[in-house]
Amino acid sequence: MAGKKERQRRLARERYQRRAARQAEQYQRTRRWTAIGSVCVIVVGLAAGGFFLFRGPGQHAAAATTAKPSAGATPTTAITPTPTPTPTPTQAEPASHCTYTPNPPAARKVGRPPARPDDKAKYQATIHTNRGDIVINLRNSKATCTVNSFVFLAAKHYFSNTHCHRLTTSGIFVLQCGDPTGTGTGGPGYKFDDENLAGAKYPARTVAMANSGPNTNGSQFFLVYKNSAQLKPNYTPFGTIVSGLNIIQNVAKAGSDNANGPGDGHPKEKVVIESVTIKKT
Repeated sequence: MAGKKERQRRLARERYQRRAARQAEQYQRTRRWTAIGSVCVIVVGLAAGGFFLFRGPGQHAAAATTAKPSAGATPTTAITPTPTPTPTPTQAEPASHCTYTPNPPAARKVGRPPARPDDKAKYQATIHTNRGDIVINLRNSKATCTVNSFVFLAAKHYFSNTHCHRLTTSGIFVLQCGDPTGTGTGGPGYKFDDENLAGAKYPARTVAMANSGPNTNGSQFFLVYKNSAQLKPNYTPFGTIVSGLNIIQNVAKAGSDNANGPGDGHPKEKVVIESVTIKKT
């Protein structure tokens, strides 16, 4: 009788131990998959933010792209298209009043543009680079406050002796400039709202603002050297290249250093903005 009870107790212990072992194994599997899921979320988040979000101070500013595994930004080539919020409705153009909100730090301290733009003027900008001149007709009637800011920064020599810090050659096709720090994180110390987004497209010759989300424009902009239809209408188009497109295309042929991922990084052939001059009519 005692022997039978002992066998029953032993069998009960073995069943308990097997059940405990299965529970422990299940717990470890759950932990492993939770950890893997967390890493995937982080990686996806980084890829999404890395390309063409053009980030603000302290972040990389860039335009968004589709990618091979990578913005952001910050960007985003062989970069995954950056998830973007629905654009905020913009004011009627041409605007007669502009609001520029403080957004420190400033890469170069130049103050803020005047609140009242010359909404009747026509502007042409010439970007003098180490590789030649790029001439741009500015869309003052469509993006008045953006043009007002660009003209102001040019007059303050904000862009002088700065490097175009980003070139994308896959997914989207742009050269990004406008950051005196050359890092993709610099801005003018203020931000302003989006404009001209309704139906915005980005064919070759387009000049548009980089940003870090809705209504976060600063000084960074990008020059489209080849049709970039994958870009969503989240970046204010404010100019059209009328001369010098071949300069950017030749730089693109040399490629980037892939610092941000395949087809996304600093241009191998450096582009230095020596100055920007504005012609007003």
